Amino acid sequence: MGAAIGAMLVERGHVVLWRPEGRSERTTRRAAAAGLTGVEDFHDAAVILSVCPPHAALDVARSLQGTKALVIDANAVSPATARQIGELLPDRWVDGGIVGPPPRREGTTRLYLSGQYATEASRLFEGTRLEPIVLSGAPVAASALKMSYAAWTKGSSALLLAALQSAHANGVEDVLRAEWRRSQPELDARWHSAADSAAAKGWRWVGEMREIAATFSAAGLPSGFHEAAAEMFDRAARR
Repeated sequence: MGAAIGAMLVERGHVVLWRPEGRSERTTRRAAAAGLTGVEDFHDAAVILSVCPPHAALDVARSLQGTKALVIDANAVSPATARQIGELLPDRWVDGGIVGPPPRREGTTRLYLSGQYATEASRLFEGTRLEPIVLSGAPVAASALKMSYAAWTKGSSALLLAALQSAHANGVEDVLRAEWRRSQPELDARWHSAADSAAAKGWRWVGEMREIAATFSAAGLPSGFHEAAAEMFDRAARR
């Protein structure tokens, strides 16, 4: 996601910086292909966009304390975690939430933004493949929206994986698949997509499911749905 957004901004004529220190060879190749410029720090950056696995979002925010740049935190975190990030970056911080795949074509991906500087942040993305949408209300509205959206998209994928594994354990997997073909013909293809995505990216989604669980709990709702989803994605990643 970060490399795709960076490449898109490079296409628009922006200089996009990244820190190669401690990153893998694969990440380095991805950054080079995207046209990003490696630097030791972000001292001269005007805008910093944080897009990382949710479990690392607070650590990244801590590393940015004291920056004068406008920080757009576009990580999949709960409103409570987003507030913590805002407290770490009180000067110029924007809460963000990305919905959709990496923005490689028009009309697929939105960047929801909230907070005092959301409108300013949105200007960076105007006319790009990443559509900015400014939300009114709470400064962490963007994170709240992202949690609610992913609660269904990724949460239902985890439930689908669990349903088939249960059928397999009980010796009725073939029968379940046959019934899907008759009554829910889209589910078999969706299961394959969910299984492939979970194997490749499930490790990233574990933290996201836990953030959703915390969001539900704070709203007085059962958190068990997404605690279980976190476990399913963790199992998929370890296979």
